[in-house]
Amino acid sequence: MPLLPPRQFSKFPPAKKMAGRGRTHDQRLKNLKFDQRLQPTPVTHNKIRVNSIAVRLLETSLLLIQVPAYSVNRTRRLIKTPKLYWGDVGLGLHLAGIPELNGAHLENIVLHDLLCWRDGRTEQTEILYWRTTTGEEVDFVIEVGGRVLPIEIKATSRPRLADAATLRSFRTEYGRASRAGLLLHTGETFQWLAQDVLAAPWWSVC
Repeated sequence: MPLLPPRQFSKFPPAKKMAGRGRTHDQRLKNLKFDQRLQPTPVTHNKIRVNSIAVRLLETSLLLIQVPAYSVNRTRRLIKTPKLYWGDVGLGLHLAGIPELNGAHLENIVLHDLLCWRDGRTEQTEILYWRTTTGEEVDFVIEVGGRVLPIEIKATSRPRLADAATLRSFRTEYGRASRAGLLLHTGETFQWLAQDVLAAPWWSVC
């Protein structure tokens, strides 16, 4: 059975016009840099919005993933637009012309592992991100049972206390609702950077 009766096809514009409309979206996506795609705002500086036709099609095809914002506002103004990630990290590396993982792509891989973990749970679990209008950002916020776990990913094998600044800022903002922060890195060691921030290898928890 066709998706639409034959008479309904007359409502669509000719293929050439459709192609002309899509070319702009295709060109914009081609020119979109990976690190810019991670910006948690509607990617207006790249002329692409998260609710555009091109983005919706890529998301339906599992080529893009939208991560919603954690928008519980207490004392700060927050960004509420979803962040966009690659559904296929290998494709993202290829299009970006990058031969090896960098910080943004490592963040993308961790997201995939978190999504697999979430989908295997019976308890409702949300994977979000947090960003203020002043630029403070936590890569991922895991929300379960009314409490949240802030996670920051750093492409370094030697994390420092300074790397945990936004995790500590998040915990100050949300107090008892927030668990200790988790900083994932590329090294081999587990270390408490502060009383409320644990640094751990990214591969050990995902």
